[in-house]
Amino acid sequence: MPRTIYFSGSISGGREDVAMYRRIVEALQGEGHRVLAGMVTSTAVGDGGEALSSPEIFRRDMGWLEEVAAAGGTLVAEVSRPSHGVGYEIAAARYRFRMPVICLWRPAFTRRCSGMIAGDEGIELIEYSDGTVTEMLARLSAALRE
Repeated sequence: MPRTIYFSGSISGGREDVAMYRRIVEALQGEGHRVLAGMVTSTAVGDGGEALSSPEIFRRDMGWLEEVAAAGGTLVAEVSRPSHGVGYEIAAARYRFRMPVICLWRPAFTRRCSGMIAGDEGIELIEYSDGTVTEMLARLSAALRE
């Protein structure tokens, strides 16, 4: 059954993974999910972020999280590139909106996943490598069906 998904990934923390973000979002949309991803998949946005003010970004993104929560949706976050904003969204999804959270992590970029994410038993963590993206997408698809 298709879901409404909020997809989160690094903007200010680095834009090296934008192609991966696009691939993940396209795969989710290809399965019929409605994905709110904001500017995270835009190739026009660099490390400096969007042209919107910080309060505007905060209100918009929190509004999207609230919309996804109201639809019974899920937050999917790619956490290989550390990002304060992504961490904030994960915490808001888990503890303010009580949404399921799935995090995707490639250990090639950080020695270990944040203990705050990996240690939270309520977060499903899917570890993968560049060579196992297809497998990760299959695991993500299965997790969203549960």
